Amino acid sequence: MNDRTETSPAEIVQIPVLQDNYVYLIHDPASGATAAVDPAEAEPVLLALERRGWRLSHVLNTHHHGDHVGGNLELQARTGCTIVGYAGDRARIPGIGVAVKEGDRIPIGEQSAVVLEVPGHTRGHIAYWFTAANALFCGDTLFALGCGRLFEGTAEQMWTSLGKIRDLPPATLIYCAHEYTQANGRFALTVEADNVALIERMKRVDEARTRNEATVPSMLSEELETNPFLRAGDSARFAQLRRQKDQFKA
Repeated sequence: MNDRTETSPAEIVQIPVLQDNYVYLIHDPASGATAAVDPAEAEPVLLALERRGWRLSHVLNTHHHGDHVGGNLELQARTGCTIVGYAGDRARIPGIGVAVKEGDRIPIGEQSAVVLEVPGHTRGHIAYWFTAANALFCGDTLFALGCGRLFEGTAEQMWTSLGKIRDLPPATLIYCAHEYTQANGRFALTVEADNVALIERMKRVDEARTRNEATVPSMLSEELETNPFLRAGDSARFAQLRRQKDQFKA
């Protein structure tokens, strides 16, 4: 997959890295400021920046896992960028310079993101909601047709976190950090085999993947219709679904 640009008040570029990760560049045309979200490695980010003549001003980390922060220190050394991460994870975010919490607003030039605390996958997971761009960068909390594993948090925490995302405007674009949609959809079909919207979506997903095209971002309205983890109803049902998914063989 090649990197690609989305048109919005901010320019958003998706960079595929590693096996199935996505790094995102968020560029403010007015100021030239550019943020990289969850840079797993530095070199693909530097190449994408060079190709466009952009300068990296910020790194925005959603959580501490190595496939999200692996490029932090090299990018900082090469560009002098400011690294932003959750205040409670200072010890686990390499190079962190700005520590944030729920409700903080991070300016990227004339663009800005609201920080949402969304623990569950890790205890210190956050998301960045760029309101003007209708874009949520949610790391490994919500995936297209799925959600993150509960490595450090509880089902109750994750259900609450997903509730914050459910309450965002339906037109919000969900920029998750992995290309897991096809496998997630196979599980979703075992939960809601008669969901017509899900069946039709999976046809599109399968067709896109045969062409090696990204299925991310997705729109929140589409997730609300087809993602079983957003449709669980309560934390007990969510916990049951998460256990089933953990044991599912696609």
